[in-house]
Amino acid sequence: MNTKLRDKIQSKKAVIGILGLGYVGIPLALRVSDVGFPVIGFDIMEERVEGLNAGKSPIKHIPSTAIADICAAGFKATTDFSQANECDALIICVPTPLDKSREPDLSYVVATMKAIAPHMRAEQILSLESTTWPGTTKEVLLPYVEKAGFTAGENYYLVYSPEREDPGNANFTTHTIPKVVGGHTAQCLEHGSDLYGSFIDQIVPVSSTGAAELVKLLENIHRSVNIGLVNEMKVVADAMGLDIFEVIDAAKTKPFGFAAYYPGPGIGGHCIPIDPFYLTWKAREYGLHTRFIELAGEINASMPQYVVDKIVRALNKDGKSLSGAKVLALGIAYKRDVDDMRESPSVFVMERLREWGADVQYSDPHVPVFPQMREHSFDLTSVELTPQSVASFDAVILLTDHSDFDYKMIADNADILVDTRGKFRDVDNSVRA
Repeated sequence: MNTKLRDKIQSKKAVIGILGLGYVGIPLALRVSDVGFPVIGFDIMEERVEGLNAGKSPIKHIPSTAIADICAAGFKATTDFSQANECDALIICVPTPLDKSREPDLSYVVATMKAIAPHMRAEQILSLESTTWPGTTKEVLLPYVEKAGFTAGENYYLVYSPEREDPGNANFTTHTIPKVVGGHTAQCLEHGSDLYGSFIDQIVPVSSTGAAELVKLLENIHRSVNIGLVNEMKVVADAMGLDIFEVIDAAKTKPFGFAAYYPGPGIGGHCIPIDPFYLTWKAREYGLHTRFIELAGEINASMPQYVVDKIVRALNKDGKSLSGAKVLALGIAYKRDVDDMRESPSVFVMERLREWGADVQYSDPHVPVFPQMREHSFDLTSVELTPQSVASFDAVILLTDHSDFDYKMIADNADILVDTRGKFRDVDNSVRA
């Protein structure tokens, strides 16, 4: 065990570098700085770096005052990756999306490793937090360590510790969520546990980086499969004229053997729509076909079209066509009360409506202007909800059930309501979707 590095961690003198300042990296920087470590944040986006250094938060549920506080304590953000040499620990929190073929895209991880590789030095801890397939730390990161002339476990410490952020969830914070840590060697695990244990309440050590990588995938595949199940149950219940929300509410009174999941217009966010495909892709290398996981993905991916079909039928019943109809989407963030648009099923619904000729607009108190997205484009701003504006639409569809919506006002003034979240169950003009 390197006692010098341990002493620096215990005395809070170790410099912590966080690579990727988004929904994972910023909360992590806040926590690490709050406990007293010097923190350097790295990002390739100059505008984001400048904003953070000015004490401005790019994420709605994180107040700018929190950013200003850590800046006053010495935090700095930079696009200069040569400063990685100043860090005793480097924690990678960059995106790991899917490419157009729905296969893992590790380009951000690889680009980060290329950027820091010339500046790595002995006695550093390198931890990957980005979700990925089992084997990534060993097969992608380790070669950079070895090429730099270091030996993992002897003079360099390689770790995988999956992020577990839940944006907008006030019940859990970065330090209260147990942290899984896997090391490339026992010494790597020991150093990684020391590091994370200095600012996280509970550490969960596992035997290897591969085990830690699979933990993250299991967590989110579990959610994907159960959401797929309840989405399929919704379709069945609807065909039978039954209210799936009533059924779930009754089922969850069972004190054992049942966990309540709720249906919606699909799945969104940075994890659930993506993570299962990292495992299915890797499983093919072993000649395995993960049918159960892929089926859940197919069901969840089909829900936006199911919702659009519901809108078509509701309009037809009212003697209207979807083509040319004015449709208002309520909520376009992927989950309640956040501004996070990643993989939001609302956007897929909006695109399908637009393809069929509908005049689509949206209202979301957390997203005042439709953001620039890699694969989606709408030149729209959020509609202010008033009795007059709601009444001006041929159909209103609830996609994300934000707390700020005035549901009674919406119900009183909407001509047709299509409800994917069970908020209008007792409203006569609503349609379950």
